[in-house]
Amino acid sequence: MLKADLHLHTTSSRDSAVTPELLIARCKETGINCVAVTDHNAIEGALALKKTAPFTIIVGEEIRTTHGEIIGYFLSERIPRGLSPEETISRIKGQGGLVCVPHPTDRFRPSALDPKSLQAVLPQVDIIEVFNARTPLSRDQKKARLLAQNNGLLASAGSDSHTPGEIGNAYVEMPEFTTPEEFKSALAQGTVHGKTAGLWIRVASRLSTMRRWALPPR
Repeated sequence: MLKADLHLHTTSSRDSAVTPELLIARCKETGINCVAVTDHNAIEGALALKKTAPFTIIVGEEIRTTHGEIIGYFLSERIPRGLSPEETISRIKGQGGLVCVPHPTDRFRPSALDPKSLQAVLPQVDIIEVFNARTPLSRDQKKARLLAQNNGLLASAGSDSHTPGEIGNAYVEMPEFTTPEEFKSALAQGTVHGKTAGLWIRVASRLSTMRRWALPPR
């Protein structure tokens, strides 16, 4: 069985302090043996990790559309930010990828896909993130789970980690897979586990970002 953290970030995301070395070490420490690297508007970090990590890496991207964020899984090419949700989904599907809506009901998340746009694209969505460790309110997590259940969509979970210590705060225990179709079947059999990160983690993440930007260029 896999312990899959299906939403995390590396230093290819400007607000993340997770280097490839720290990610691998932390995954070994926590027993996470499958990760979806979903950097903001980038896939370079995921592609590099796929070559070196001793466990399963899903190449993903958290893409900022004109109306909020959408995650693409199993990508081979970066999808540019700033496209409509419909065009973003079309490009994910065009690569044979899967579409996930992250933190869909988090009331404190301005980057979440807005409700009207979400309803419009639901027929093209494969997965709803039903537990995000950075979503502070349990009732928002429950709303996300109901959204998935009521629309017959698969459920995922992820730490949304931007610091090493967050990795594994949320994950799905699921069978092994190799292809996107096998992933969907495995996810349907999965069990979501998770704990919410404290609000302090956002402060720690922001401070880490500020420190990195303050360093002189190499």
